[in-house]
Amino acid sequence: MSMAALGPDGSSSSSTTAGVRIVVAGDRGTGKTTLIVKAATDSFPTKVPPLLPPTRMPEEMFPDRVPVTVIDTSSSLESRGKLADELQRADAVVLTYACDQPATLDRLSTFWLPELRRLEVKVPVIVAGCKLDLREEHYPLTLEQVMSPIMQQFREIETCIECSAYKSIQIPEVFYYSQKAVLHPTAPLFDQELQTLKPRCVRALKRIFILCDNDRDGALSDAELNDFQVKCFNAPLQPSEIVGVKRVVQEKLPEGVNMNGLTLTGFLFLHALFIEKGRLETTWTVLRKFGYTNEIRLCDDQLLPPIKRTPDQSVELTSEAVDFLRGVFFSFDMDGDGALNAQELDDVFSTAPESPWYVAPYANAAEHNALGGLSLDGFLSQWALMTLLDPVLSVENLIYLGYAGDPSSAVKVTRRRRVDRKKQHSDRNVFQCFVFGPKEAGKSSLLQSFVGSPFSETYTPTTEERCTVNIVDQPDGTRKTLILREIPEDAIKKLLNDKDALAPCDIAVFVHDSSKEASWLTATELLVQVASHGESTGYEVPCLIVAAKDDLEPYPTAIHDSTRVSQDMGIEAPIPISTKLGDFNNIYRRIVRAAEHPHLSIPETEAGKTRKQYHRLLNRSLMVISVGAAVGIVGLAAYRVYATRKNSSS
Repeated sequence: MSMAALGPDGSSSSSTTAGVRIVVAGDRGTGKTTLIVKAATDSFPTKVPPLLPPTRMPEEMFPDRVPVTVIDTSSSLESRGKLADELQRADAVVLTYACDQPATLDRLSTFWLPELRRLEVKVPVIVAGCKLDLREEHYPLTLEQVMSPIMQQFREIETCIECSAYKSIQIPEVFYYSQKAVLHPTAPLFDQELQTLKPRCVRALKRIFILCDNDRDGALSDAELNDFQVKCFNAPLQPSEIVGVKRVVQEKLPEGVNMNGLTLTGFLFLHALFIEKGRLETTWTVLRKFGYTNEIRLCDDQLLPPIKRTPDQSVELTSEAVDFLRGVFFSFDMDGDGALNAQELDDVFSTAPESPWYVAPYANAAEHNALGGLSLDGFLSQWALMTLLDPVLSVENLIYLGYAGDPSSAVKVTRRRRVDRKKQHSDRNVFQCFVFGPKEAGKSSLLQSFVGSPFSETYTPTTEERCTVNIVDQPDGTRKTLILREIPEDAIKKLLNDKDALAPCDIAVFVHDSSKEASWLTATELLVQVASHGESTGYEVPCLIVAAKDDLEPYPTAIHDSTRVSQDMGIEAPIPISTKLGDFNNIYRRIVRAAEHPHLSIPETEAGKTRKQYHRLLNRSLMVISVGAAVGIVGLAAYRVYATRKNSSS
């Protein structure tokens, strides 16, 4: 079977239509300018200019017909800044050495390649050995022997080639491989060292396979394989070609074909075979037809468009998206135990570039059962957290999982929190609670208990913000998702430097160790700071005080102090809890209830009260002035009427 049976029809398979910019660099005298002139004009220059202007290569040199512009560079010290600028704007870099000057080859690994890394030039590199005709015939080493150690050290090298402008040896190939490295790069697809497809490439191809497997039988039938060929390459497969494709796979990999057609294993094998044979354009054509970029992620036009919202609006999943996720959960719960184990969760995200939940802030954010499985509530909570923190990422992953609706139909923007306070009620489904407090107050224990983690006597200081999330059942039968976001004490000052810091906060909780007066004093200071910030920015948030470690003896004046502060600021008295004893006093329900009715728990500082009193006095004064002015105007009008009548009667 011919490998052309499954592949492009000759048209451009690249999304790069603006052209490719190739920069040629290397030591002086290595043949940079001569290489460019020969490729552009097919003539050997008798007199080489010091530096060429940007040079457009003939389009017939490249099957893709994508324009290629080549930039010549100078190696002089005074041109170093210009050289750096050109390298940083390159789509690909050709590094030259002279085959008759071994020192210029050494300079690739001692200067040029390290220099590209220093400049953070992350594009394909093609190494070109020029002046092949001048290399001595008795030179014993092959190109592979010379370049293998360098390519092992510098993985950014895509291809090595030797050429001669004088004898017209492999000159067009230098720029053909350079252009190909940009349009069809190897690095994102294939691990040269392991000789296997890279994980992200496998995941993308698996998603494409599933999208093409219309009858969901785990194989591409002849009809589905033909539809795939037409979609990607605009040309159908002949029946004999389909038979040939499957025969090639079956001979090398029996499990690649079954009675229903080409399996996923066989589909992946075919792509690995194309790449090994240098047919990267085939796999790239497939990926780009299904909307993938060079980073093997979906293009922006496949994803959620930018969301317009104010700082105090948040984003939640719609019921349509939640229903889709329920279906995903049950379809991947293969053992039917009501939880996704680690392997099942990996399978859920096996068509995404990677699982988004193995890193902060999602790792360990939701409740797992005793065997480490993620329940349906935990699964949906994780999605709610990701949607609130990064809605674009959330919708992107929904699409990778197979969400077929319009991306915008997966999420909704909530009402402004400022409006919620005025209307004295919030209809959000997801509430975010900021947890403040001094060190060793019990903040982390509050978060850990929320997701069912056992109490630990060991104190581990929190140095970075972290979140836990769970669903809270309310007495009226409703279910709300609550996100607890712990703010380390050392991070509070930086947080409050942002005027919009409290905009995404539905409620703030202040935790203190009820056995230590110093902990209480710090917590109340933080409460005043947060309340003052809210008053000054217009983002007032309801607040609750949590008296943690209720299993310990309270400090002597605890009751008096807490009563005074709560009465002065107009908020609820501290709620005692003991995570050690498992006595939480309905704290999570109470947090949600306060967030649902935000107007009831907003604290007032002395400065805030003074400001309100001032505004009330000002409003009264303006009212008095307005009334006085109105009386004056009425009096003046009456006088004018009286004067007019008097004049007319006389």
